Amino acid sequence: MAHIITMGNEKGGSGKSTTGMHIFAAAAASGYRVGVLDLDLRQLSFFRYLENRQKTIDSTGIALPMPKQYVLNEAHFDSKDETHKVEEGYFTEALDELEKDCDIILIDCPGSNSNYARMAHSVADTLVTPMNESFVDFDMLARVDPASDKIIGPSLYSEIVWDARNLRHRAGLEPLDWIVIRNRMSTNEAKNRHRISSKLKEFSSRIGFRTAPGFSERVVFRELFTKGITLLDLPSMGKKSLTMSNVAARQELRELMKELRLKNFKIEF
Repeated sequence: MAHIITMGNEKGGSGKSTTGMHIFAAAAASGYRVGVLDLDLRQLSFFRYLENRQKTIDSTGIALPMPKQYVLNEAHFDSKDETHKVEEGYFTEALDELEKDCDIILIDCPGSNSNYARMAHSVADTLVTPMNESFVDFDMLARVDPASDKIIGPSLYSEIVWDARNLRHRAGLEPLDWIVIRNRMSTNEAKNRHRISSKLKEFSSRIGFRTAPGFSERVVFRELFTKGITLLDLPSMGKKSLTMSNVAARQELRELMKELRLKNFKIEF
């Protein structure tokens, strides 16, 4: 059975697609067959990344690994219940098709509470939630009282994860492993950074997620998308020597892959 990793966060701009692409690349470099679903049916940022990747392969002749992709359709009916029922059928069919050939299924969710996104959370073995180091992003996890600086309670997104956990429990599935990663981290220490660290530690024990560092803010990540490549592809693209920033970023990816705790996973890059 394939291990399902869902990239979930109701806020856009947190780096879900970039992080997901690097998880795919790292898994592929370690010999895993990866399938992907892009549930942001309007933007399709993940599939656009892969589209750029295919263009690079076609133009250069360089053999870069590609995942198996499955394109989902939206259902449009007058009845909301009927729409959801049809979409559940589409989603189940997609997972069944990918599972035939894949060890890992990576699902990139939109920055919204869609029916597909809720299904993706309920089937996830591992939920990865990237967030920027700001209280705008922290608000996606929990509400903070501005006067006392105390956490008032979970946000709507945390409640969605709670519902997904309950569905998995009732279905007799293994508990969901929820990891919140801190993306676009500043290299400079700041008071705001310490406040967020403190709040994440406090709230993680209350609703059950683990925290892990993601990727620091680096120019290279902005440059990779247009060519559809990742940090791991740079040597194949003819970059003979990596900068210190590139090397540090690759180490961040190694640390992230360790935090995923995938069974029988060995980092081979």
